[in-house]
Amino acid sequence: MANHQNLLGGPDPTHLPDDPEPRELLASGTAPAEVAAKYPASSLVWAQLADDAFEAGRVVESYAYARTGYHRGLDALRRAGWKGHGPVPFEHEPNRGFLRALHALGRAAQAIGEEEEYARCTAFLRDSSPTAADILN
Repeated sequence: MANHQNLLGGPDPTHLPDDPEPRELLASGTAPAEVAAKYPASSLVWAQLADDAFEAGRVVESYAYARTGYHRGLDALRRAGWKGHGPVPFEHEPNRGFLRALHALGRAAQAIGEEEEYARCTAFLRDSSPTAADILN
């Protein structure tokens, strides 16, 4: 049996459980609002709604969607054993909804002049997943 002890002394990476249904519905072209109504705990759906609103110039709406996805993601991370810090790898696909929502929250915060929140979200994203920070920015 392999021992996956973290030799760097920090917390182990958090891997959210897979919830493929929202991802599959979005991939099939189902409207994100319809998916959110069916799976309101999915950070991925709220991140998609935030991205769509931002691209359409609805920045305050994007902020609200992103904040919802961010908080749903924090809830899921805590249920998965996360203690408020440590890696949340982008490479683990179920983590991507939270990371996308965090990125979207920072982006919308910057767009509405919330510079402190933008800086906090940017640092949190980079601390959680340098890969996500590089890919999403």
